[in-house]
Amino acid sequence: MSSKSASVRKSDRHSAPPPARAVDCEDLLSALPHPILVIASDQTIVFANAAAESFFSMSASALTRSRISDIVAFGCPLLGLIEQVQSTSSTVNEYSIEVATPRFSGAKLVDVYGGPLLEEPRNMFLMLQQRSMAQMIERQLTHRAAARSVSGMAGVLAHEIKNPLSGIRGAAQLLEPALSDEDRALTQLICSETDRIRNLVDRMEVFGDERPITKDAVNIHDVLNHVRRIAEHGFGRNVRYVEDYDPSLPPVLGNRDKLVQVFLNLLKNAAEAIGDRTDSGRIIMQTAFRPGVRLSLPGSDTRVSLPLMIQIEDNGCGIPDHLKPHLFDPFVTTKTSGSGLGLALVAKIIADHGGIIECESEPKRTIFRVLLPMQRARPAPVPTTRET
Repeated sequence: MSSKSASVRKSDRHSAPPPARAVDCEDLLSALPHPILVIASDQTIVFANAAAESFFSMSASALTRSRISDIVAFGCPLLGLIEQVQSTSSTVNEYSIEVATPRFSGAKLVDVYGGPLLEEPRNMFLMLQQRSMAQMIERQLTHRAAARSVSGMAGVLAHEIKNPLSGIRGAAQLLEPALSDEDRALTQLICSETDRIRNLVDRMEVFGDERPITKDAVNIHDVLNHVRRIAEHGFGRNVRYVEDYDPSLPPVLGNRDKLVQVFLNLLKNAAEAIGDRTDSGRIIMQTAFRPGVRLSLPGSDTRVSLPLMIQIEDNGCGIPDHLKPHLFDPFVTTKTSGSGLGLALVAKIIADHGGIIECESEPKRTIFRVLLPMQRARPAPVPTTRET
């Protein structure tokens, strides 16, 4: 080998590695799970990521043809924060700002982060983080604690109430043949009321079942179609159903029968909220993929991804404000004849799936939103070699 060849190879070994490819700023912003806008000095929007499209219910092309004042309500505090960044070239960090737009009724509560872009100081970025997600996860811990308290109470009730009830009912039946017609009506009342209490205790016993549920890959659209067909031929026959499904949604990791129970309950509540409005009653059933949602499990460092969103929206009467914080607690109901266990059971089933359920409500717009984990693909088996 020549000395020239040797020297070249030696210098190759000591040469600097090729520079890493610079990360494209637009790619980075697009990947973030929070709504991001880049706003020019004249307040026109020059960039919007996918999360911003979802937040404002507008496409990126429509957003980038608009000024920020076109897409938020007049007097929105967001406009003042944008002017502050542009006039002072400083960053802002504001919590619990209400943002209302013509595209959705009501206002969304967000934390706002903004500042000038270093490479283009005339432009600024704006990031919105919905407060509802953090509050939702915090409330889930309360819902689960409530479900656990009912679980403990259910076992006591099953033993301490059902046995005496059987004795009371049996005694009433033994007395009945020897009584007058007027008194016999009272024993029949005793029997019917003990049956009602026993049925209530039977429903509560479900909360005491701490056995892990069997989970498998479930097509959530099959579940939703199944419960819709039940509703259309029963309690929700006078309602118009709108389906807004993401056909590419991967399977849910769950128990099909339990999920049918959840969404049948939610559809029934929606139909009852609409009532007898045969002309304008509407239920929207929506699914979507939300890759940025994670839940930290209490007492561990584990974070569970909950990318599958299923949403049931109705245009019924809404939920009273004083009930909203306790909606998933046992014995809370808006119905005169309800037991108040339906939504508590729904919350328990969703918790057993490792998911989240949340409600937003105002007159003529109530949304129940469920976030669930997806079925992970099983690793392919490692091929084994066999000696011959």
